[in-house]
Amino acid sequence: MSEHLRTSQVAEAAGVNAQTLRYYERRGLLPEPDRSPGGHRLYDERAVTVLRVIKAAQRLGFTLEEVAELLETGRHRHGRPVPGLQQRAAAKLAEVEEKIADLTTIRDALTAALDAGCDDLTACAGSACCPIPFTDLAEESRHAQPCC
Repeated sequence: MSEHLRTSQVAEAAGVNAQTLRYYERRGLLPEPDRSPGGHRLYDERAVTVLRVIKAAQRLGFTLEEVAELLETGRHRHGRPVPGLQQRAAAKLAEVEEKIADLTTIRDALTAALDAGCDDLTACAGSACCPIPFTDLAEESRHAQPCC
């Protein structure tokens, strides 16, 4: 790659489209690039790296706002260790673990509903053997009905 890259070259190298590149500039995730005498944006190779970092962080579950904060923290380190990525990664991991636990509960309930042959949620909810968690909400005065 050459020293200066145009928008299409940077976008292709980073695996994003040109609109995404310009959006990240507007959001302040990428610094505004130099311009050619003809007004074309000219990026250095670091822009490709930053774009790849942004996309990787998003795949790890970070929002664009969180990515912006991480990039900003990195820009102001000046060679000193600054808590940022470690703390945010630990917090994100806790969020992911919580989501996994929630999804596991959902998977187990759905598996139980399939195993029980539930075919009608309303009828199933009124049954004492309904595996769906909302059975506690069903009226207790109802007589137990056979599973769906």
